[in-house]
Amino acid sequence: MFSTIARRIPATVLGLLLAVSGTVGLHAQVPTLPAETPAKLTPTFAGFDHIRRDVMIPMRDGVKLHTVILVPKGAVRTPILLTRTPYNATALTTYSPSAHLGTAIDGYDNALDVIIGGGYIRVVQDVRGKYGSEGDYVMNRPLRGPLNPTNVDHATDTYDTVDWLVKNIPESNGKVGILGISYDGFLPLMALVNPHPALKVSVPMNPMVDGWMGDDWFHNGAFRQYNLAYMYEQVGTRDNSERWWTTNYDEYDAFMRAGSAGDMARQRGMEQIGFWRKVLAHPSYDAFWQDQAMDKILAAQPLKIPVMIVHSLWDAEDSYGAIAVYKALKPKDTNNDKVFLVMGPWHHGGEIADGSSLGAIRWESNTSQTFQREVLRPFLDHYLKDDAPPADVAPVTAFESGTNTWRRLQSWPSGCASGCPVRPTPLYMQAGAKLNFAPPTAAGFDEYISDPAKPVPFRARPTRSSGYETPARWADWLADDQREMSGRTDVLTFTTDVLIAPVKISGQAMANLVASTSGTDADWVVKLIDVYPDEVPVQPAMGGFQFAVAMDIFRGRYRESFETPKAIIANTPLVYRFALPTTNHVFLPGHRIMVQVQSAWFPLYDRNPQTFVPNIFNAKPEDYRKATQRIYHAPGQASFVELPIVNPR
Repeated sequence: MFSTIARRIPATVLGLLLAVSGTVGLHAQVPTLPAETPAKLTPTFAGFDHIRRDVMIPMRDGVKLHTVILVPKGAVRTPILLTRTPYNATALTTYSPSAHLGTAIDGYDNALDVIIGGGYIRVVQDVRGKYGSEGDYVMNRPLRGPLNPTNVDHATDTYDTVDWLVKNIPESNGKVGILGISYDGFLPLMALVNPHPALKVSVPMNPMVDGWMGDDWFHNGAFRQYNLAYMYEQVGTRDNSERWWTTNYDEYDAFMRAGSAGDMARQRGMEQIGFWRKVLAHPSYDAFWQDQAMDKILAAQPLKIPVMIVHSLWDAEDSYGAIAVYKALKPKDTNNDKVFLVMGPWHHGGEIADGSSLGAIRWESNTSQTFQREVLRPFLDHYLKDDAPPADVAPVTAFESGTNTWRRLQSWPSGCASGCPVRPTPLYMQAGAKLNFAPPTAAGFDEYISDPAKPVPFRARPTRSSGYETPARWADWLADDQREMSGRTDVLTFTTDVLIAPVKISGQAMANLVASTSGTDADWVVKLIDVYPDEVPVQPAMGGFQFAVAMDIFRGRYRESFETPKAIIANTPLVYRFALPTTNHVFLPGHRIMVQVQSAWFPLYDRNPQTFVPNIFNAKPEDYRKATQRIYHAPGQASFVELPIVNPR
């Protein structure tokens, strides 16, 4: 409209009109409506049962770390429970605003029965470079040394934080404990390196320990490509504001279409992420991974303060770390009074959730509540409160699945309180899909075709990596029914006869495969499974349920060395031996024991192209080829799972 009128008016007249219009608009008096939002709102906290303090605590290099302190009103000579986190201290302490401390704090790693019931001062701190803290963020920032040329690390930051807390919280008794889960569980391990004298106890729960051997990033060399999303969101921005996106509801399809894990990362622009560039450059177990493995670091450190290591027996993120740290620290505990181990029937972080069940498996009690009230709280009270009574906590508190009973043990592995011996016992794969404690007597093998174009899924499709609260919860996938996989032609299944007596295992089962491949690389997945009776009257849906007790993957190129990958000699039987996750389980009479073997666990783990390439992250489409996999069961070439069987006294 305006352009039509303008063509009919001489240019000089039009210019004059525009000039006058602009002048009038410039000097026109426009009324305003005063804002109703104050420049800064100062909240009141009348009726609150706690005092909140937001502070910036200076570190030795001048960087200040954002810290939230929650002090129960009336607190006098009260101990402090510290959690250091990359997951937003403000959000973890204000999830559900309330005048009451019990509902005002919530979040990923708060054992509320302990914190609230115990009357502790709660401190949550953002690690450097995340959310409200200053400084630069580095994933699992290594200790000062070859991987960290600065003069600060999580050990020094914890020391400086504890020093500030005991000097600046007048309500405290000068005693501090540190606890947390996962990444927040890795940080209490870092605190054990040159600990502050006021730090009296450390509780690492489901800690990240060795990201290559069996925690978040790899398992025995196979890359956990689901964690690309975590790397992207955690390192991409200070406040995790940039989100990973998906193209398919079924992530199996999304990863298949992307190609290799490296292809998926490139499509998401992950070359911008510093930690991903390090992972890409270090696909094998070189010094980059070895020098920051916390079990190795702590094995070289003196043991100065009590530690309670908490392990979830069905931990989908960090199944390796807790037990590895226990093995590293326990030899230093000469009086059996400084290193404590708790193993519960939980998923990752399940010790602070409802511990009554795991997926379809019911435990007949709230196991996490039992842990918090009867183990964790008396343990913390004893070391942190003035004049607290001795804690009646066993050196090892282990839940025994199958019988669904807590056991108090003197050490691990141990089958009973009096120290029943654990005897490694081979359970042999046999012809006819059988398992037997007797070795095979005739030559033979079973074979299957492993096709990278149709990899075996790690759970029934559609596969999803997110959702702790959705019906198909990611957290519980290790307890999924394995029946769908046992019916596939690219999964070998071996089963015992129905048991007439219980079989109790405590410790780590060992997979021992004599296998060949027609390719030059291969992955081997071994699953140890408890098969329920064909019918279960009180739980009909559990009839024939295949409950995975322990499962893991091994990348064949590392058969001889984790540091130096090597092509597999095609069509040659070779031994592949690797540990399965720790378990404490009884196979009951009427049940059967099953072992499954396969060559993919997708899309949780990246596909092995089955032809040797220097770096699988850079595998090309033409590298992915079918392969014939053989599992041998013959005298001198016996495949078996070595069970840590408990012999009763």
